Amino acid sequence: MNDAMTRKNQADMILDRSAMQLRELLHEAAGELRPFPPFPGAFFTNAIEIEAEASDSPERGCVVVCEDGELYELKMHIDFSEDVEDPVSARDETLTKLDELHPRDYLALAYDALTRITEELMERSA
Repeated sequence: MNDAMTRKNQADMILDRSAMQLRELLHEAAGELRPFPPFPGAFFTNAIEIEAEASDSPERGCVVVCEDGELYELKMHIDFSEDVEDPVSARDETLTKLDELHPRDYLALAYDALTRITEELMERSA
C-alpha cells in the first residue's frame, strides 16, 4: 500500500511541475504576441479561444487565453431591453480567471493555448 501511495504522490508532483513549466512557456509566448488578437465578436476582449477536450465541462463556458498568458472563462451577454440605446453599452463581456484547475486539466488547456499562440506567431512572421 505504501508503494502505491508513493507512486501516486510522485505522479502528482510530475503533473504539478509540468503545469508550472507550461505556465511559464505560455506567459512567455503570450508576451511575444503583440498586439494580441481580438476575440471574434467581442468589443472589449483580446483573447484566443481554447478548444481542448479538457475545456468541455457543463460548468464552464468558453475558455480563452488572454494577453497575460492566463486562462479564463469568457462569458458574453447582450442586454436586449428596450431601455438600451447604445449597442456597445448593452454588451457585457466577463472574464473569470481559471485558478482552480486540476493540473491535468491545466496541462491540456495550456498546451492548446500555447499551440494556438505559436500558430498565430508563425502566421505573423510569414
